[in-house]
Amino acid sequence: MPKRFSTARGREFGDGLRAAIAATGMTSRKVAELADWQEAKLSDLINGKGGATELELALLLGVCRTPSGEREHLMKLFRATNVKGWLQEHGAAEPILPRTLVQHEAIAKTLVSWQPLVVHGMLQIPDYTRAVVEANANVPEDEVAERVAARAMRKEALRPGLKATFYIHESVLRTPVGGEEVMRAQLQHLEKVSMRPYVVIRVIPTSLGAHAGHSGPFSLLRFHKIEPVVFVESENASLIIEAPLPIKSYDAVVESLARTALDEEQSRSLIKDIAG
Repeated sequence: MPKRFSTARGREFGDGLRAAIAATGMTSRKVAELADWQEAKLSDLINGKGGATELELALLLGVCRTPSGEREHLMKLFRATNVKGWLQEHGAAEPILPRTLVQHEAIAKTLVSWQPLVVHGMLQIPDYTRAVVEANANVPEDEVAERVAARAMRKEALRPGLKATFYIHESVLRTPVGGEEVMRAQLQHLEKVSMRPYVVIRVIPTSLGAHAGHSGPFSLLRFHKIEPVVFVESENASLIIEAPLPIKSYDAVVESLARTALDEEQSRSLIKDIAG
């Protein structure tokens, strides 16, 4: 089945509009009636088929009594629902819950991640997460607990329906984040998780020297019905890559990492040895 055309912005707009309608406690039909719309028009808008003006959307969100922050977000998305590629600037620090990434992780069929600096968030134990969050220069102290809880919630996406492959640099395994005891528990968790049939953990050994992952961390996600996307995250921004040619370049990086990384058994053995 061919992939359908959609964009990260468009999918987030549709999900956000569904949530806004659900929050009213009314049916889509009733919301459409109150907005003086046909229900089919509302369905088309939610499913990315257009058919409404910006003013009409504003009136619809008013009917739904959508909070101002979410209303502004949806209005901004509406203006660019067909644009591929999305640079999200977050301000001083990344959001507590990265909405777009979380939504895509929840529907992905495969995920390939390369992490040269830290253990991937889906694989972190809470004490490791806390140490990483507390070390961040831009995270307010009163947000630490909430960020740790949000990261833990993201682990729900690591499920049998998602085939996840994590490439990790050996130096990540040897960096005592949170202290020796916390790091030992983190390594033991990695060893345990790597036994799940839908999780693959492979290590890029330090002895390899230069490798294809030097360009930086990323996550490549593929889906059943939509085109693949790449997420690249920095201190205060996220880049969502959707165009075919850049995606192909990340495929090449993944292929190179697959050729040079330790295999699953070798990686598991190294993790166990480092844990002691």
